[in-house]
Amino acid sequence: MTDPYLLIGLGNPGREYKDTRHNIGFMLIDHLAEKIGARGMKVQSKAIVTSGVYEERKLILAKPQTYMNLSGQSVQGLLHFYKIPLENLLIAHDDLDIPYGTIRIRPTGGPGGQRGMANTIEMLGTKDFPRLRLGIGRPPGRMDPKDYVLQDFSKDELKFMPEFLARASDAAIEFVMKGLNAAMNKYNGGTGS
Repeated sequence: MTDPYLLIGLGNPGREYKDTRHNIGFMLIDHLAEKIGARGMKVQSKAIVTSGVYEERKLILAKPQTYMNLSGQSVQGLLHFYKIPLENLLIAHDDLDIPYGTIRIRPTGGPGGQRGMANTIEMLGTKDFPRLRLGIGRPPGRMDPKDYVLQDFSKDELKFMPEFLARASDAAIEFVMKGLNAAMNKYNGGTGS
């Protein structure tokens, strides 16, 4: 079996944040856990962690419980604990700068205003790790982005959510099975609709 893969979705713990735009990373991890039949759940490095095997590759799935702005503490702890090389890490997070339902896989990059990613980059001391950006679109009018990301998804957005999460899950699996370039070539761009 190859080295394990660590797939982390960023979000905020607590029932009041469950269905907010900021929590799409958590939603993706839940979707992936179901897809690969992940079993068992534990708290490790300030995260809820589960794992499974998909076609002979071990996937460790994690949802940091530190609140978004301190996500890097958990990411750093998990990488260290499981001895995961950076190229086997994929962090999924919400992104205001791409339209709702669009995914972008990138090998590196800045935080783009996403504070969980900013903290992760700071804690890891590098921005060179794969990420899966999940488009949530821009806030309407003059709404503060901080308010927008903490709102629940709209009814129209929720209708498309199963398709969005399925496509993002497939992209994460493609990353694990065939590598970063293959996943970028196949999934970057459109919404699949």
